[in-house]
Amino acid sequence: MSDPGLVDAHHHLWDLVRRPQPWLDEAAHRPIRRTFGTADLTAAATRPIAGRRLRATVLVHCLDSAGETRELLALAAEDPLIAAVVGWVDLTSPAVGDVLDELSAGPGGAYLRGLRHLVQGEADRGWLQRPDVERGLRAARQRGLAYDLLIRSHQFPQAIRLAERLPELPMVLDHAGKPPIAAGDLADWERQLRRLARHEQVVCKVSGLITEADHALWSPADIRPVVEVLLSAFGPRRLMFGSDWPVCTLAGGWNRWAAAVDDLLSGCSSEETGALLSGTARSFYRLLSIGYSGTKGE
Repeated sequence: MSDPGLVDAHHHLWDLVRRPQPWLDEAAHRPIRRTFGTADLTAAATRPIAGRRLRATVLVHCLDSAGETRELLALAAEDPLIAAVVGWVDLTSPAVGDVLDELSAGPGGAYLRGLRHLVQGEADRGWLQRPDVERGLRAARQRGLAYDLLIRSHQFPQAIRLAERLPELPMVLDHAGKPPIAAGDLADWERQLRRLARHEQVVCKVSGLITEADHALWSPADIRPVVEVLLSAFGPRRLMFGSDWPVCTLAGGWNRWAAAVDDLLSGCSSEETGALLSGTARSFYRLLSIGYSGTKGE
């Protein structure tokens, strides 16, 4: 049987010579304080999941920087592995529509499929309800773009209000809303997540979970309660696999996470597994290419 392929719907790349990443200056990030390119990803991601090997990826920005987004789009135009880019623009700017048009018209602009803001770092507990942010998100939707929600558990209420106000905006919850796995108390996270999942335009990434657990001691058993909630709340057809590489190397790396996902999906049907490992990401991000041939295609 031919390999139907695996989509990694959430990973990062950075070239520290070209663009510094100040967040890597934190002591906890010292192991990943170096340049990472797609060659490093393909060397790291060698383990299949449910018989599927990595064939395409969604590259997600790290910085709130339109300059970085331009660089990622140009890279996507050249690299056969990258099928879509989630970038950043200043959603609060009156010129947001013009900036989006400029990005789309530039090198690799056809690969811009979504936007994200580092809401997890915003002190304003109502940032997603700001009128200028909502105006920016409407401009994004008018251009066919989706929105990645990067929040922590205490920010679920504003994400829920956003889903209520903009039912036409496709949204994906990054890293399952960062459940407090290491702390072990998932009750409030589960309650809020289920409220968000009631909104059909919202899907969720099964990503970033091992870095919310004990980095050295986690096992699939620690992750299983979270995945069971996700499967129950969203269903496998509204979930997508993501590695959060290279950040995941802080807690074991791509292959160890892949092995855990393989174990955690053992009770799913082949159709459900296919949706979570490929189909949901392909549909949500409208992937332009799938990387099978090593050349770019439409």
